[in-house]
Amino acid sequence: MPKQPRQMAMVAFLQAQNCSNLPGSWRHPSSMTDMMSPDYYQRIARVLEDGKFHMAFFDDRLAMPDIYGNDFRNTVAHGVRAVKLDPVSVMLAMAMVTSRLGLGATYSTTYYEPYHVARVFATADLMTKGRVAWNVVTSLNNSEALNFGQDEHLEHDLRYDRADEFMEVVMGHWGAWDDDALIQDKEGDHFADPDKVRRLDHKGKFFNSRGPFTVPRSPQGHPVLLQAGQSGRGKAFATRWGEVIFVVYPSLEAGKKQYREFKDAVAAAGRDPDQVTVAPACYVIPAESADMAAEKKAIIESTARPIDGLTLLSEVLNYDLGRKPYDEPLTDAELAGLSWQGFRDRVITLSGKKNPSVRDFVEVSGRGTIREHHAFVGTPKMIADQMEEWFVGGACDGFVMAATHMPGSYEDFVRLVVPELQRRGLYHKDYAGSTLRENLGIARPTAAQCRDYARPLQDA
Repeated sequence: MPKQPRQMAMVAFLQAQNCSNLPGSWRHPSSMTDMMSPDYYQRIARVLEDGKFHMAFFDDRLAMPDIYGNDFRNTVAHGVRAVKLDPVSVMLAMAMVTSRLGLGATYSTTYYEPYHVARVFATADLMTKGRVAWNVVTSLNNSEALNFGQDEHLEHDLRYDRADEFMEVVMGHWGAWDDDALIQDKEGDHFADPDKVRRLDHKGKFFNSRGPFTVPRSPQGHPVLLQAGQSGRGKAFATRWGEVIFVVYPSLEAGKKQYREFKDAVAAAGRDPDQVTVAPACYVIPAESADMAAEKKAIIESTARPIDGLTLLSEVLNYDLGRKPYDEPLTDAELAGLSWQGFRDRVITLSGKKNPSVRDFVEVSGRGTIREHHAFVGTPKMIADQMEEWFVGGACDGFVMAATHMPGSYEDFVRLVVPELQRRGLYHKDYAGSTLRENLGIARPTAAQCRDYARPLQDA
């Protein structure tokens, strides 16, 4: 049988909030305002499934942004991601009106327990018939710590050490039931084979978790694992665990280099690089003409406010930028203490400064504006040309599309760009199967493979 042509994965980047990941999106004249109703998210879900998106996933934080100025008032007044709903609940509301769209949610390995997360996502995967993904994060800041009874956020590398063991425990529970453990023989009073259900009995540095797990396996085996680690320690975590990798590229050429390096690292970790999907974040602003697209972009840019970037930078860096003069370089000690090291390193590289200032962080990162991610702007043909260059040119396996306004960004992409990509054979015309793994072309793991992952690396 001839090999199927390579086609791009398409993921929608969502927030269960008052805005998209672009904080000014709620100010856009075309954005809907019923974000605290199921209708809002179900409307988006229907659009995405009509456009054959592989997945929608929700980013999340466990605290309102309140580090800038040590106050939440500006966040609330200006709507800078002030509302944060639980993403799993919203994800399941979207599942109710779709049958093929994959759905992912962010849950933290720092502030939750492995058994709880394993059960939530295994259950959700069953309830969606195998369409769920878990975006694995280690969280970012002290505000989150204070909401969960801790005085401060864990140090960067320690968070990833904890996350590795967290994943070992989760995998062990997901491998507790063999696929054929359930029998359900009513007459023989034989519900399941106890020899095919196991306790975990994990005792580690961070976690003790006995089991046995109470959720049998789903059509996917276990949910797809998303990861976005881009620091040195974060990359090591992503190469070990991630199945869909969310990245941010400063340019196409940098993307090609990072893509090759990451795929090589996955292979060096003993995994098949073709089974790991790498997708950079992007905005897409399409229109029937280039001039119309430029007008759309101008409206989107007008929604940004200075407070957006300063608030969100302070949140992700776990550092109050308001206490630092705008043009004064951060010291080595201050830079070392920033929470998101991958983000810090990107600003240092792009600014060309060993000690960037607050201005550098704002201007180089583009945080809170559409400059934060690459923007494909123009007619459907122009956008398809650009996306094809990235995809065919060796920078990615697909894209994570963020929205500039809701739900119009996705409606425009589905109406204008998807048909052009399909015409070129770069984008599928229908879903390959019923589960997210089938649609992404990622193999279904066996229970035994999950149990192997449960062993710490030094014992494997």
